[in-house]
Amino acid sequence: MSKLIASAAIRGAHKLVIQAEEMLEKAITEKGGGFPFEFPDTAYYLPMIYAMTGFPVKTLSDMKVALGMAKELLYAEPEEHLWKPYLGEALDSGMAALFAEEIIMALRYINGLEPVVDPETGYVYNGFITDTIQRNLGIQLVDGTMPGFAAVIGAAPDDDTAVKIIRELQEKNILTFLSGHTNGNSVTKQLQRKGVELGWDTRIVPLGYDTEHTLYALDWAIRASLIFGGKKPGDFKEHLKYQKDRVFAFAIALGDLDDIKWSTGAGAINMGFPAICDTDVPVIHPTGVCIYEEVDKEFDHNKIVQKAIEVRGLKITVEKPPIPVAYGPAFEGERIRKEDMFIEFGGNRTPSFEWVRMREMEDIEDGKVTVIGNNWQEQYEKGGKMPLAIVIDVAGRKMQKDFEPVMERKVHSNINEAQGIWHMGQRDINWIRINNNAKKEGFSLEHLGVINATMTHSRFKSIVDKVQVTIYTDEEDVLKLQDEARKSYRERDQRLAGLIDEAVDTFYSCLLCQSFAPSHVCVISPERLGLCGAFNWLDCKAAFEIDPTGGNQPIQKGDLVDTRYGRYTGIDEYLKKASGGAVETLNLYTIMENPMTSCGCFECIIAIVPEANGIMIVQRGHTGMTPVGMKFSTLAGSVGGGTQNPGFMGIGRNFIVSKKFLAGDGGIKRIVWMTKNLKESLKEEFDKRAAEEGVPDLLDKIADETICEDSEKLLEFLSSVGHPALEMEPIL
Repeated sequence: MSKLIASAAIRGAHKLVIQAEEMLEKAITEKGGGFPFEFPDTAYYLPMIYAMTGFPVKTLSDMKVALGMAKELLYAEPEEHLWKPYLGEALDSGMAALFAEEIIMALRYINGLEPVVDPETGYVYNGFITDTIQRNLGIQLVDGTMPGFAAVIGAAPDDDTAVKIIRELQEKNILTFLSGHTNGNSVTKQLQRKGVELGWDTRIVPLGYDTEHTLYALDWAIRASLIFGGKKPGDFKEHLKYQKDRVFAFAIALGDLDDIKWSTGAGAINMGFPAICDTDVPVIHPTGVCIYEEVDKEFDHNKIVQKAIEVRGLKITVEKPPIPVAYGPAFEGERIRKEDMFIEFGGNRTPSFEWVRMREMEDIEDGKVTVIGNNWQEQYEKGGKMPLAIVIDVAGRKMQKDFEPVMERKVHSNINEAQGIWHMGQRDINWIRINNNAKKEGFSLEHLGVINATMTHSRFKSIVDKVQVTIYTDEEDVLKLQDEARKSYRERDQRLAGLIDEAVDTFYSCLLCQSFAPSHVCVISPERLGLCGAFNWLDCKAAFEIDPTGGNQPIQKGDLVDTRYGRYTGIDEYLKKASGGAVETLNLYTIMENPMTSCGCFECIIAIVPEANGIMIVQRGHTGMTPVGMKFSTLAGSVGGGTQNPGFMGIGRNFIVSKKFLAGDGGIKRIVWMTKNLKESLKEEFDKRAAEEGVPDLLDKIADETICEDSEKLLEFLSSVGHPALEMEPIL
């Protein structure tokens, strides 16, 4: 490492430690050392300090202890450095800088200065990234939809260059965090001036105005090894190795670099994250077991994104339909307001539906897109609203009728990933909008067909040989075809209703999360979807046909060993192999004995409530307390990482209304507490299941957070309503 850069990194770390110490002393004087603090919605205290040292920072006095650790890194003699055997002196300073920045950010929260509010525009930056957001995005991180994330720091030379850099990151499906400024300007401000939509929905997330806000992105990264990787707090070598090997992050530093940027950058380099700068900086080649990336430079802003991707070693392949607007998952979260809308279809405004039909090979012409309607071009040019039917005919040697709904569900992503096009719903309750900018770029109704033809081929390339799309715009045609489509929907639903675990010899695994949680194996059956909620049995069946060596593999059930708990010899054999010996046996229908492992992106957590002889369910995103004395974030910290935890389990929310839900423990009658959100969203299906179990009023007897958040009041409520769990055999 050049002396110039090393000196800058060390100077920056000293400045940050001094700033943190001054702020901390003032806070202790005003509030006392016992004053508690926690970042919003996290189970990991101050995550960087916790992961690296194992020390949970809960109070201001704890921050003083943690700051002492930063000083040890910064001020000790070279031979005494805690990190010296593994990292260079300047990189020790980088880790000290991250510790100090984390304390500074915590103190800013205490002082009401975080999240930052722009005084000119009133824009509220994201601030600290919660565990809930991290888990929400978990499946996209592990399945390759989101191949990595970038921290863009500073400001581009001009607004148009800033937009170009960010749009390229979006098109490559990179999650982008923004922080820092250059001479008062920032990429966030540049994008706002150009009207670019910001936020999690578009994968452009402004964290804060200062360089120190980059710490939030690094906190996001380090929690991946805690949440998904099951790495133990304090095992810093394992955490740093996990970051290098499994968290694909990089930084793009725009504009002049000061000491704080260098010290923060040195901390990021510790984690294996390279930085690409647009200024003439010396190239760093750090050494050490965890450091192999480098700081590099690229003056051409047309090449800087690709340079960063290459330096990080990412392999990104993006399928783009031949349409006149940008395309990629990063545009899926865009919203189209009424004032920005050119035209809309469906949404109770007009008749509209989408339908995938299996056809014989000779009946369709591959790639053909047809729009049928009287004067449809003239109607479209007027804007406003129109009827619409999108009929996608598919044929293939491996195509099966059961794959129709799988492909149909992908229409949502197919359309939504086009910039300026918005899609909601499915089947005959869909809703599509095209905004004014997309229309100006030349987007037409034919392009809706082109998108679906191209992406159906791309997503189902091993199943589909031919795709033909026909779009109807006359209301008479749409209504006539809608009746045919509804008949098909009903036939599918009836066929799938009879698909039960006992009716098949093959279950499927989902190993996608092993990229983050190496010992986790999801076992998916007709009556139990994946714990992330994104994959059901049919999805896995189709995925295996598409990629026989991919993350969804068939599991031959083998012999049934335990009817009550759902244990099969074939599943046990598969688990031992797929988990590397970490998991030897699995019971599918119980929470109490060898339950399924979890990675970290589960939709809900089940936990036993011994006092009530039942279980509670809390969904991801719920931030309140639960009757077991833990919030979701704390519960999740003990459930994930690929380990079996009797009495606790992550699940997909729709598993709750399955007949196999905890069938070995008494099923849904064991549920004594469930969040109000779950009760409301599952009410129709839940009431149906409860009636089948002979307790049609069960939902009314289940407590939620509006009734109680502690076990004592829970018992009082359950007794008053006569909950059946109180009369069932002991669950323990």
